[in-house]
Amino acid sequence: MLETLFNGVFDDNVTSVITVEKFLLCLGIALALGILMALTYLFRSRYTKSFLVTLALLPAVVCIVIMLVNGNVGTGVAVAGAFSLVRFRSVPGSAKEICMLFLAMGAGLITGMGYLGFAVLFTIILCGMFLLYNHLDFGVKKRRQVYRTLTITIPEDLHYGDVFDDIFARYTRSHELIRVKTHNMGSMFRLTYQITLRDGALEKELIDQLRCRNGNLEISISNQELASSEL
Repeated sequence: MLETLFNGVFDDNVTSVITVEKFLLCLGIALALGILMALTYLFRSRYTKSFLVTLALLPAVVCIVIMLVNGNVGTGVAVAGAFSLVRFRSVPGSAKEICMLFLAMGAGLITGMGYLGFAVLFTIILCGMFLLYNHLDFGVKKRRQVYRTLTITIPEDLHYGDVFDDIFARYTRSHELIRVKTHNMGSMFRLTYQITLRDGALEKELIDQLRCRNGNLEISISNQELASSEL
């Protein structure tokens, strides 16, 4: 009675049926691999609870789908079509999040095909490489010190077209005016530049020179925002 409970209503003598023991074994391995990937992502990464839960359960979901397809071409095409209709209704993720989602799907796919040893080996190696690459800096901190967003407030009678060009020529490799906005009831302009400093240590000296030119009005400098173009 217990065996017939897990049989499909459309199964016949030709169709191979997955046993309950094999199903639970593959499912347990997939859940363990998902938890391992979630714990790996915790290391030096910003995360949300919903993303960690998704990462932990995704291998098991893919594993079950692949097991139930079980070589049936028609079912496989239908599943592929169903997956193509799935839309993520949250904000776009970072490259790191998308990478981990693909790793989780890969682990679930291998587990669902029954190659449990390969699935474990795949997860351990890829999680190890993820931790290694996440630990390496790849020169990002050094580049972040020279790529800046500069905001300068100037009075309305100061022509902003080339007023700071000589200062930028001394302290920056490149500069681009990306936004001009009126400020304080139109009596001032707020200019936003994307600049590349020649030397990050000269940042304060650059600000001092700009203060002398804009009448000591407000100046702000920050890291360039890269999240929107990360992937």
